[in-house]
Amino acid sequence: MSIAARVESYLSEHQVSFELVPHGTTGSTHESAVAAHVSEDHIAKAIMLSDAQGDAMAVIPGSGWLQLNALNRETSRDFRLDVESQLSHLFPDCAEGAVPPLGPAYGLETFLDEGVTALANLYFEAGDHKHLIKVKGEDFQRLLKGTRRGHFSGKD
Repeated sequence: MSIAARVESYLSEHQVSFELVPHGTTGSTHESAVAAHVSEDHIAKAIMLSDAQGDAMAVIPGSGWLQLNALNRETSRDFRLDVESQLSHLFPDCAEGAVPPLGPAYGLETFLDEGVTALANLYFEAGDHKHLIKVKGEDFQRLLKGTRRGHFSGKD
């Protein structure tokens, strides 16, 4: 697998051109950035959450970390972080832990951090641990149109 079927279909449906960027097998956003020779802050990463209302996704810059308390305050929710090994039912066409930050493609409520919205080009997980997808920043925003935006990530 190089690109998850649902991701490819979603990109096609929204008429978004993309470049598939291969790299060696990796296990984290940082490793993917290094292997693909891409700046980590130009990668959009998905953080999976859940609360009493169900599953959700936060999309933040790859170089950041989710400020869960800030997201909970902004949304008046009580999210908790999900365990990667318990997400396979949500992403059946993806390798475990290789979650594309396209919540709407998977029917998930999605929260987009403003730190991701100003980039000319953006990279994200293709659904395996060996490829990133490169799209224009405005195309990525179009893919996440209608998602709630806010400021809920920080840097180390």
